[in-house]
Amino acid sequence: MKFYDVSVPINGSTPVYEGDPPVEVSLKLSMADGDFANVSQICMGVHTGTHVDAPNHFIEGTRRVEDLSLDTLIGPCIVVEMPADVLAIGPKHVADLPNVERILIKTRNSGFWNDISAGFRKDFTYIEPAAAKLLVEKGIRLIGFDYLSVEAFDARTPDTHLAFLEKEVIILEGLDLRKVPAGNYELLCLPMKFAGGAGDGAPARTVLREQ
Repeated sequence: MKFYDVSVPINGSTPVYEGDPPVEVSLKLSMADGDFANVSQICMGVHTGTHVDAPNHFIEGTRRVEDLSLDTLIGPCIVVEMPADVLAIGPKHVADLPNVERILIKTRNSGFWNDISAGFRKDFTYIEPAAAKLLVEKGIRLIGFDYLSVEAFDARTPDTHLAFLEKEVIILEGLDLRKVPAGNYELLCLPMKFAGGAGDGAPARTVLREQ
């Protein structure tokens, strides 16, 4: 049985979505400096690296990250791979996908994790709102994606997010699917249980177990 860790490492070099807080890691106590223990401090936004979006990210007064169901975050899923020339995932790309509860989409974006030195990329492949609505009609409960947003960078309104979140579909963004072949897996996604702030999202250690 094989496991795939599809979480992005979080450090000071981790790309973040434009406008989000940068990642800052510091050492507050250091044994090398004579302290009794090593204690690190990290400051970052909740949408850093591999993370989930809760409905309250875009719809005020709705479900918060600490309220998300483990029954949705853990369970069977499929990984589907889009051709490298697909820049916008439309209805035609998802129409023939099976009716399953959890779908992770692998695109050309996965290759972006090979070199993060340039920081955040604006030219990522995204999911069109019409495709999101079709996936919702198919009954999905969780959508996973291999970059920091499912929405086009230049979108004027967050229609793709809203198509999912209005139906309480959990969005899992920032996946590293480089080494994951298309196929059937068990998803194990555990977002940090933040109970403060807006409850809009949380970083999530995410693993796939081969079926």
